[in-house]
Amino acid sequence: MKKQKACPIPDGFTPEDIRIESSICTGEKTIGFYSRTDKRLHCAELVRSDEDIGEFYRKYGISR
Repeated sequence: MKKQKACPIPDGFTPEDIRIESSICTGEKTIGFYSRTDKRLHCAELVRSDEDIGEFYRKYGISR
């Protein structure tokens, strides 16, 4: 398996801005960088398992 190069963290965000949100209606979870300015997740990705969360952190080269 080839190791991928980490993506840069989007401008204006830090690892502390990572948040997991859950839909009130469906319970579907998403992870992304939370913006306090516009109160939404940026670079959001669907979370189906804990492995997806770990993959999100690895994608951006962040350790939990």
